[in-house]
Amino acid sequence: MDEEYQQQSSAAKKIGKQHNTLPLWGNEATMNLNPLILANIQGSSYFKVHLFKLKTYHEVVDEIYYQVKHMEPWERGSRKTSGQTGMCGGVRGVGAGGIVSTAYCLLYKLYTLRLTRKQVNGLLNHTDSPYIRALGFMYLRYTQPPADLYDWYEDYFQDEEEIDVKAGGGQTITIGQVVYQFLTKLDWFSTLFPRIPVPIQKQIEKKLEEYCRKNNISQQQLSSARNAASNSGGVNYDYDDAVYDRRSGGAGSSRSRVQQASSGSYRDEHDDRDNYCNRRREDSPLNSYHSSRDRDHYREKHKKKHKRKHHSRSRSRSRSESRNRTERRKDMDCDRDRERERERNRPKERDFERRGRDYEERRYR
Repeated sequence: MDEEYQQQSSAAKKIGKQHNTLPLWGNEATMNLNPLILANIQGSSYFKVHLFKLKTYHEVVDEIYYQVKHMEPWERGSRKTSGQTGMCGGVRGVGAGGIVSTAYCLLYKLYTLRLTRKQVNGLLNHTDSPYIRALGFMYLRYTQPPADLYDWYEDYFQDEEEIDVKAGGGQTITIGQVVYQFLTKLDWFSTLFPRIPVPIQKQIEKKLEEYCRKNNISQQQLSSARNAASNSGGVNYDYDDAVYDRRSGGAGSSRSRVQQASSGSYRDEHDDRDNYCNRRREDSPLNSYHSSRDRDHYREKHKKKHKRKHHSRSRSRSRSESRNRTERRKDMDCDRDRERERERNRPKERDFERRGRDYEERRYR
């Protein structure tokens, strides 16, 4: 009996481990990334020096929380494609590189850790930052078989959490829109996702139509994702603050996978970014002055400050010009001294040439 029980438990462990491991699809050496992006990631000092020190999944997640600010493959203004045409210009990211983004460096770092199914689910349902969740969805898009993508993404089509995906800001969309775009489009800013085979793409389109019919919405509403949750007759994804508090770890919500202590982590207790932004707005001098006369006085005072700064800049400019003049004078003096030295040495050179000529004449007589 004991032997049979041990065999059954070992078999169950093997099944559990196999279920927890994620299959990798495509080129395992490159993670199906664009070759130019991959070369820039592997050559960047951020990946080679800083990310090399991070050895665990939790350390990488913390790095994502603190460092990732957008989801583009290149940093803003670092990639120039103005003079390029065809395959080398614009969309495909083939011709000219730039500074690769922190998001893609950390995405490749996650790939080197070979995430398990449980870890990927932890990324998708993380409550601290939308960028952690977006990198989890992007990891699935690059590494998982196309036939499995719909099953991964289905539960998040109407997710209303907002994320700014553009470098420098200005393109705020929801997680639901991000997931829908990953599943239906090939382009992502200046790079391409792995291509989905045509038969699987048709199956995904049919499943999307069934999903829209079931939830009584259109695909246009699904792509906008803002009106979808309000019009859907199915699951309500509009979370209330009392039901789902993101800072407290989502206690009482079905999306919170891990029960956290009431005290919370150090980051949750000391994360006062929202309060800081509100405090800055409330404490700004323009809000503190109620009358228009006080406000005008404040603005005039700031104009005077800017004028002073401008004058100080002009003074520094005049100093730099005077330094350039003195340097030019020194160069001219040096040239003059060299010319005088040459004039002094010319008689000696003439004597030397004459003696050499006399010596040659005497030699050949």
